[in-house]
Amino acid sequence: MATDRIFVARLVGLAVFGPDGERVGKVRDLIATLRVDATPPRVLGMVVELVTRRRIFVPMLRVTTIDPGAVTLATGSVSLRKFVQRPNETALIGELLDAHVQLVDSGTEVMVVDAAIEQVRSRDWIVGRLAVRTRRHGLTRRGQVQVVAWGDVTGLTLSDRQGTAGLLSVFDTMRPADVATALAALPEKRRLEVIDSLDDERLADVFEEMAEADQRTLISHLDVERAADVLEAMSPDDAADLLAELPDADAQALLGLMEPDESAPLRRLLTYSSNTAGGLMTPEPVVLAPDATVAEALARVRNPDIPPALASMVFVCRPPTGTPTGRYLGCVHIQRLLREAPFELVAGLVDSALATLHPDAPLGEITRYFAAYNLVAGPVIDAEEHLLGAVTVDDVLDHLLPPDWRDRLNDSDPNGNGAHEDDDTYPESGRTEDSEVADA
Repeated sequence: MATDRIFVARLVGLAVFGPDGERVGKVRDLIATLRVDATPPRVLGMVVELVTRRRIFVPMLRVTTIDPGAVTLATGSVSLRKFVQRPNETALIGELLDAHVQLVDSGTEVMVVDAAIEQVRSRDWIVGRLAVRTRRHGLTRRGQVQVVAWGDVTGLTLSDRQGTAGLLSVFDTMRPADVATALAALPEKRRLEVIDSLDDERLADVFEEMAEADQRTLISHLDVERAADVLEAMSPDDAADLLAELPDADAQALLGLMEPDESAPLRRLLTYSSNTAGGLMTPEPVVLAPDATVAEALARVRNPDIPPALASMVFVCRPPTGTPTGRYLGCVHIQRLLREAPFELVAGLVDSALATLHPDAPLGEITRYFAAYNLVAGPVIDAEEHLLGAVTVDDVLDHLLPPDWRDRLNDSDPNGNGAHEDDDTYPESGRTEDSEVADA
């Protein structure tokens, strides 16, 4: 980049050239993500008006130089779809400029007159500084302009500029882990409003990604009937972990409100120590009878509700196929399923030589098991050779990491943003390199 810090008002109307020197269009705005905390927002890209007057989105990763007279794009493809702004995005020129904010130190109300973008070590561009003007004194005297850091003002976060409905529309585009991280950064009142507005299925997904302390706080906020409904919607192993953190009387009351077929697996999981295979397993792996076909097995693992780790293999057992199952026969890895004819029976593809885990196996043994066999899921079998469930590698990692690992992750990146500029996906906005593209 030719310049390390650029005030965006100077970019309006700047010519945009492709790598071959041909003029593509001109800059109309820059798009950045709104965040739930005071961290400087990331600049996603530019709104470029083509010679046809159509406005498109050009990611910052496609921008190679920003000179005083022009912007140059790198070789690559850009989406030709008409630009549509997302709920958690802000147009720096069209919306941020002229916004009224307050200085943190003094509480003085000021107006944003310009914003400076700058490149950080990750090569992302952020809105690092703002030029603000104090309110004018009298009829003729203009207010004083000063340049301050983004974190020196209040009133520009996602929770400041959008109500609960706006936050919900933003959270609809985010992964549950990112929503959980974002909720942790919200003021308590707004956080509880969002929790009350989420449907049970979505709230269950978010609960599974929260730190234990946040889970306990928020489950106590819900009325007991809704808390029981949310627990039913959670993965059984995550729900059991949450119940284990509650006082025994509260846990038993919630179990009593749940449907018997939903509470029974949780009661079984709660009989095992949390750091054993029985305590870590999920009782809902993909289980098939020996006469199931490859086509049936693939149809089961294609279910988007099944976590990727559990979809990595199917377990073949004698009826009943609900855990605890009949006699365990073995497993079939998904790679094997993809190589076989759809009409083949899974009974003929079973890997019966793979070692299994006992429900009382401690965490150290489980870790060595996954490392030795290069697995992401492993069967848990009792002494009578019944399949009780499956342990997945994400649950192992969750117990190997320090208890406060989610809080540490939140501290390092409060918005859960893990995308790098070289990625073509922007999790904050849901933007991707769409199929309608043209070479720049």
